[in-house]
Formats: sequence, C-alpha cells, structure tokens
Amino acid sequence: MIEVVDLHRWFGSVHAVRGVGFSIPAGQAVGLLGPNGAGKTTTLRMLTGIIRPQTGSIAIAGIDALARPVCARREFGYLPESAPSYPEMAVRSFLAHRARILGVSGKDRKARIQAVQDECHLGPVYKRRIGQLSKGYRQRVALAAALLHNPKVLILDEPTNGLDPTQIREARSLIGDLAQNRTVLVSSHILPEIERTCERVIIIGAGKVLADGTPEELCEQNTGGGCIVECRGHAAQITSALTAALPGSTIGSDPLEDGWWRLNIRTKDSADPSEPVGAALSNARIQIRQLRPQTAGLEEVFVRVLEDSIGGEE
Repeated sequence: MIEVVDLHRWFGSVHAVRGVGFSIPAGQAVGLLGPNGAGKTTTLRMLTGIIRPQTGSIAIAGIDALARPVCARREFGYLPESAPSYPEMAVRSFLAHRARILGVSGKDRKARIQAVQDECHLGPVYKRRIGQLSKGYRQRVALAAALLHNPKVLILDEPTNGLDPTQIREARSLIGDLAQNRTVLVSSHILPEIERTCERVIIIGAGKVLADGTPEELCEQNTGGGCIVECRGHAAQITSALTAALPGSTIGSDPLEDGWWRLNIRTKDSADPSEPVGAALSNARIQIRQLRPQTAGLEEVFVRVLEDSIGGEE
C-alpha cells in the first residue's frame, strides 16, 4: 500500500534524509519512531507531496506519487503536526468546506460528513466554533477532515503532541479504531504511543532507517548483554565464580526459597553471557535450575539502536 525506496533529501548542506526505504502492506498500522530531528517529518512531507525528494521513489496504493501526485493524494489522508484550522468556523461548516475542496461529490458529501463525525466522536461539538474547542477536540476535527474523502491510507505526524494525558488516551483509542480498516503510518518521538497503537515499528535516526519490525521481533533481535539465572549455593561462592568469568559485569541478586538465588547479570557489551555464566557456575559445582537470555524491552531497544548508530558514525 505504501512503497518507499531510497529517499534522499538535502536542505542546503544538511543531508536530512539518507536513503530511507520501507514497504507497508494494506491494513497494517506502522509507527515511525525517532528522536526530534531524526527526519520523521521530512519523510512524511515527501510521502504526502509537500516537498519532493532529490532521489528515490514513492508509491501509494500502487500510484507513483512523484509522477502522479494529484492521483496519489486521493488515496491518503494526512494529519500534519500543526494542522491548520479556521477558529471562526463551526465544525460542521469547516467539514463541509473541506469536503468541497477535496472534491467529495454533492450526493456523497452529507453522508461522508456524518460518517467522519461519528468516527471521530464529534457529536457533542458539531455546532460549536473550532476556536472554542479544546486542543483534543481540535485535533479530532482535523483528523475528521483528513478522512472526508474516505482514504485507504492515513498518515499522522505526531498526533498526540501537546495533548494532556486524558486527551492522549482518547486519541490513542481513536487511532486504534481507525486502523481497523485502513493502512496507518504514524510518526512520534514518544515510544509508548507507538507501542500501544502500532503492530510494527520503524526506528529512524539521523535520517536513516535503523531498525524495522514488530516490537517482539526488535526485542528478540536485540537480546543480549544480559541473562537471568536461578541457582543454589553460597552467595559469596556464586559471586566469586561469576566475577572471575565476567569481569566488569553487574550482578543483581534476589534470594528465593530453600537457598536458591535469582541473578540478573548485565555485561558491558551486547553479547549474550549465558554460555560463560553456565560454564562458570557448573565448574564451581553450583546447581542451576534456570538460565535464559535477558530480553530487551522496546525502550531499551530504541536507546541501544540509536547509540549503536552514533557509535558507528564516529
């Protein structure tokens, strides 16, 4: 549904987007995750035709977005980070105005306005002026406007930015509902928002795609640097064996029942220490009942991927 190949964009001497590429099938909700300044908004602005890449290709719903931008725009709805609005207009008047601009035909216009009003839960404020609404409701109005032409693809840039915690929860729920029957690409620098609304994550940093996969896949790929072990023995003997085998490692211990211990072992590098830990404890004749790699959470994966990319450029 969205095909992006080798996008590059310079602003003067600044190489803001460096070979970004990804493919999103129909019906998938994907998060574009990265710190501020990573190139997320520039990438979305190229996808939506606001700016053109110097090199690369973009296809949306099978349409070449660079060669046929007007046709491509009919296939997606776009919610920019700072969505424009008309504070003096009533919500219903604004939606009717936007529907005319988007070319929604007269016979379908009333039905589409009612449909987006229902989808975005605008009933309580439908007759009010936009300038009187909370930011959460203004965001819903802008989202409804992006849905008027019933697009197959929805592109959202930092949709929860500036909202309070209650509004964020409501926006998250709304995005989840909209993703049930659309392809959704949402950018954010807030990891929990991506984790809770998207089934796949693309991590971008310094204008490049650094990682791409489901949260589970990314965590599995970045497992390493630690392990969990449950063993039985004297604490001093266990610590001595592990310290000798893994100098510089960090060992956290919690006592369990009947002389057993649960150890959380972290090493300085990303290598899985399970094998040397098992060998060290076995050689010291310490009984082991569980030994497994420590799985990284998505937050740890995000930080590690960004740190690795910085280290690779030095």
